[in-house]
Amino acid sequence: MQLIDPNHPAYRRLWVRVAIVAVCFGWAAFEIVGGDPFWAVLSAAAGAYSFYMLFWTFNPQRATVEPVAEPEADEDDESAEISTEKPTKQADQD
Repeated sequence: MQLIDPNHPAYRRLWVRVAIVAVCFGWAAFEIVGGDPFWAVLSAAAGAYSFYMLFWTFNPQRATVEPVAEPEADEDDESAEISTEKPTKQADQD
């Protein structure tokens, strides 16, 4: 079972991956200082897992953008003539 999908677009940026790992390990340190070893171990485990998924096995894949296919329109076709003008506020009030 995979808890973190490293191919998700949210993890493409390095600072996001670093922040996730740093927060997990920072919370583990906070729990150790606070005297609660159970939650410290859980937070450290989450940090270790996120480090493994977001750095060790991370394989960035570039987003492929395919060009949008536009239908070919004849010059005589009236439906191809679409107005790109924005309506004025005065026309909306009438």
